[in-house]
Amino acid sequence: MLTIREQIDAQARQRGDAAFVIEPESGRALTFAQLKHGADALGVRFDRRGIARQDKVAFLLDNGAWAVQLLLGIMAAGRVAVPLNAVAGRTQLQYVLDHSDAELVFVAPRYTDKLNELLAGIERGIEVVETPPDDGPRWDDSVADNDVSTAAAAADVTAAADAGDDATDAGADAAPAASPPTQPTESDTALLLYTSGSTGLPKGALLSHRAIVSGGRNVVAGHALTAADRALCVLPVYHINGAMVTVCAPLCSGGSVVMPMRFSAAAFWQLVAAHRCTWSSVVPTIINYLLDRVAQGEEKMAFGDDPRLQQFRFGRSASAPLPAAVLREWERVFGAPMIETLGLTETAGTVASNPLPPGVRKVDSVGIACGNAIAILDSDGRQLAAGARGEIAIRGRNLLDEYYKNEEATRAAFAGDWFRSGDLGHLDADGYLFITGRLKELIIRGGENIAPREIDDALYRHPAVLEAAAVGVAHPDYGQEVAACVALRDGFNCTARALMDFCAQSVGEVKAPKAVYFLDELPKGPSGKILRLKLPEIIDSLNES
Repeated sequence: MLTIREQIDAQARQRGDAAFVIEPESGRALTFAQLKHGADALGVRFDRRGIARQDKVAFLLDNGAWAVQLLLGIMAAGRVAVPLNAVAGRTQLQYVLDHSDAELVFVAPRYTDKLNELLAGIERGIEVVETPPDDGPRWDDSVADNDVSTAAAAADVTAAADAGDDATDAGADAAPAASPPTQPTESDTALLLYTSGSTGLPKGALLSHRAIVSGGRNVVAGHALTAADRALCVLPVYHINGAMVTVCAPLCSGGSVVMPMRFSAAAFWQLVAAHRCTWSSVVPTIINYLLDRVAQGEEKMAFGDDPRLQQFRFGRSASAPLPAAVLREWERVFGAPMIETLGLTETAGTVASNPLPPGVRKVDSVGIACGNAIAILDSDGRQLAAGARGEIAIRGRNLLDEYYKNEEATRAAFAGDWFRSGDLGHLDADGYLFITGRLKELIIRGGENIAPREIDDALYRHPAVLEAAAVGVAHPDYGQEVAACVALRDGFNCTARALMDFCAQSVGEVKAPKAVYFLDELPKGPSGKILRLKLPEIIDSLNES
């Protein structure tokens, strides 16, 4: 079964009344049966509107039951889902909406004005369906739906017995048509997801049903997920981590997801306890926020004593490098393993993962290949031996088919059937992958290659540092010099000279930053990843002021 349609149908047959998505703000739960019913109804609606198989359907929503219903339902109905980044800038968001060729967009009322501004700059017409979080899509009744029953959902909606959560109808508003629903094939495109565009306009990765289901199964296998597991999803579903790791993986395993509308550091452990979550996928920025609450005395949950937290098996970190000092502090404070992983938009999520205990985890490594193959390539695309440093490449069923309407980028991304990630690293003799940086982020000082992550790790070991990122800035003699941008923890003071000296003790004078710039917060992408390549521009503006 390598389509989202088949995954939904299988879970509806086996676990129809079980809660799949739990929305803590409303207490609403979406069962597997409702998920199937909603996908069927969406297909009927699309058919009536002339939205053909493989047409693009976008949505601009916060997290929650409706975001999941539409994400999976659009794909299951044989159309291509296009999640829109709700916090992206106008230029980037308008580009994505236009470039994607979306025929219809679902929008939350709070984003309607924003969407109208975007549509004013797009020449072609795009149908808009307002989608409140409480009752879902408000279809335009001027479109005839004579063949669509508007009766209540056919599924018997009950609370999941093991969760004690109230389950109410979060499915679509129409019952499925009498004719069989659209059955996509594994090679059909299911998802068009755009990269963050930190170095320019974003690229749209076309991911097939085969790639998405394979990506979900990679997470299930890597973390030994079962139907008994429940994820806390605090990352947006318009990002690959939220969409693949904490939505598609539980769909494949038959598990469940607690999905608040937005991340709240104050509510994180309360939600874990209240809903008995067993794991969560986070990013280093979130890890730092959670640790900082403990350091500031704001976190009151008793991690060692509260029995409601004992079922929490692990956290997983992805989307950005996790400094070793931060990983150790998480495990010391929260008493649960933090599993470092690697995932990309173009690989439908997980590429590598450290094993769960008692398996061997290696500090600073993102783990071993998970459901795909990993190689290190030189600049000519030749595979390198263990220990040799080069570009990380991936091969497997979870790869994108192409970048949408960008043949040049697609050609450049592949060396044969290997996808070139743009990340630099090496494999050790045991097959563990170590990332040293990005090709475009590498600092070249006087001909010496310096990996920014090494400097980041040193800065994070300082108790006053909440966020840090090293970057190369122009220098008349060396070509580039090392600088760093830092955000301090509340209540801490530290000088630039103290941080430079502290860093030099760890990485040496040559690699240590020669300037430190203090920011209230470092710029981040939708997943919380620090946008390192935006820092030189910020530094220039600070130097000019």
